[in-house]
Amino acid sequence: MSSSKTVEFAPAFDFLFRPYRYKSARGGRGSGKSVHFARALTVISYSRPVRVLCCREVQNTIRDSVHKLIGDQISALGLAPWFRITDSSIKSSVGSEFIFKGLKYDPQGIKSTEGIDICWVEEGQTVSEESWSILIPTIRKENSEIWISWNPIDEDGPTYKRFVTAPPPDCYNAEVNYYDNPWFPDVLRKEMEYLKATDYAAYEHVWLGKPLTVSDAVIFAGKYTVETFPDDLWEKADRLFFGADFGFARDPSALVRCFIFGDCLYIDYEAYGVGVEITELPQLYDSVPGARKWPIKADSARPETISYLHKEHGFNISAADKWQGSVEDGIAHLKGFRKIIIHDRCKHMAEEARLYRYKIDKRTNDILPVIEDKNNHLWDALRYSLDGYIKRKGADWFDLV
Repeated sequence: MSSSKTVEFAPAFDFLFRPYRYKSARGGRGSGKSVHFARALTVISYSRPVRVLCCREVQNTIRDSVHKLIGDQISALGLAPWFRITDSSIKSSVGSEFIFKGLKYDPQGIKSTEGIDICWVEEGQTVSEESWSILIPTIRKENSEIWISWNPIDEDGPTYKRFVTAPPPDCYNAEVNYYDNPWFPDVLRKEMEYLKATDYAAYEHVWLGKPLTVSDAVIFAGKYTVETFPDDLWEKADRLFFGADFGFARDPSALVRCFIFGDCLYIDYEAYGVGVEITELPQLYDSVPGARKWPIKADSARPETISYLHKEHGFNISAADKWQGSVEDGIAHLKGFRKIIIHDRCKHMAEEARLYRYKIDKRTNDILPVIEDKNNHLWDALRYSLDGYIKRKGADWFDLV
């Protein structure tokens, strides 16, 4: 280039210029993943000779590939004189080359592709386990890298299992969304805000890249919303409720604050931490306004922790009642509210609301009358907070939900 040119990148994508064997960027719509990948590869291929394989699970024609996207970035950066773009390939004046292939229908072609420095897997959520098992050993050049841009579908997919559930060594996992994109357009912002207001679960999947859940199995599906409401709204209620769940090993410690207004339950503050020592709990609780003024109901399984917080630190904390079926009775009580409204600052509460569900028979997909004991720490705390309001039911609990 005859003069230097500043190339802008969102800070969330700085990892593309650091050495990792795997670079995974997952998230929702509007994050700019594909554009940033194409821009980074354009800059790299201009500055030094690299052989880049751009692939996806199915590529029937070159139009299905990122060929045009890379070409657009070359033009946008004013680098067209240093590249030769044909219908099927892109090459740079320093010896770089872009190759475009589909994985599913050309496994032998993938196996025979040698000398790849960077492999970009676009739409990574669609890649099968068979394709991954063929592709990864093919990218074997010293210091070669595999880049994956994708929007997760569900947690059972092969890409999710490989790069999120059990990521390989030397893997950088980036979760990027619209709020990481400084150039997020207003037209998309309006679409995002509309979906967030009308269907929060769909918003989480489309715009935050959260994996899909089986909605009929989600315990509070259709019962909760996530929104902003005034910090002083609780003053119109009769009182505040606080509930605490204690962490064991890798389980988080949690404190939730809520209030009842009209026929709705409002959750306005949460505290959440993994690996919190008992001596650190007071500081965690103090992050929730009013925690030292109002009664806290806590998990009765940890009487020594309750005693410590009460005697040593002055919290008005006591054990919530438990009985056989108290979890189910608590859920039935919570479902009795017209709506459960979660303040949008309570990120973990909203996440658990999306994931807390009944068990599913993996063979038949039947939803079972058994609650999964996970993604429930803040919801357990919420039940404890309403101790005395939740009553033991005599009927079969499954008839109540």
